[in-house]
Amino acid sequence: MEKAKNKIIVLMGGQGAGKGTHAKNLVAQKGFKYIEVGAILRSLPPESPTKQIMARGELVPDSELFPVISKAIEACGKSDIILDGFPRNIEQAKWLVKQYVSDKSPYDIHVLHLSLPEKVMIQRIANRVKEGGGRADDADSAIVQKRLDGFKKETLPAIEFLKKTNGIYFYAVDVSPEDFTTNFLSVCKALGIDNIDKNKLQVNVANLHLSNNR
Repeated sequence: MEKAKNKIIVLMGGQGAGKGTHAKNLVAQKGFKYIEVGAILRSLPPESPTKQIMARGELVPDSELFPVISKAIEACGKSDIILDGFPRNIEQAKWLVKQYVSDKSPYDIHVLHLSLPEKVMIQRIANRVKEGGGRADDADSAIVQKRLDGFKKETLPAIEFLKKTNGIYFYAVDVSPEDFTTNFLSVCKALGIDNIDKNKLQVNVANLHLSNNR
């Protein structure tokens, strides 16, 4: 019998979709390894070329980013992995497919699209600001809209590409309901994960005001 491959679960979605929170809850439930690309980039030593690019306020080029992703995945060993923050565009999605979608790859790629309307994204971002969380620029509506436009222009096409790619396990989950537990259970159902311990659930600050709705 052929040995089952480990999984790389790729979390994709716009602002306010709760990618980080869903990832942390999946880790708490099932012990997945967690690759948070943004956190890895921020933790690089100041003298590294990638960190110097970020310090100048420039986007990290794919030529610098791909080795970081490869190294992070390799460091996880023979484990199921959650990948958060990559890919963000078509070229990155194509690289992921080229590297990890084949009979020889030690991984199956599961893409989980956390979908929600833009108006809900905006409300979730506003909630983060109200609760004292989120990014420093979340309070600037113009910057928020620029990020949302970037998601539609760059990341949505990558999601559509992965959805149509043979060898990819693709799931779209509507995470617009206001109850986080409902959304998380939908995520788990899509991934075929059962036996959820609701006592371990952690709600992010964007949904703190929803906690009493459970």
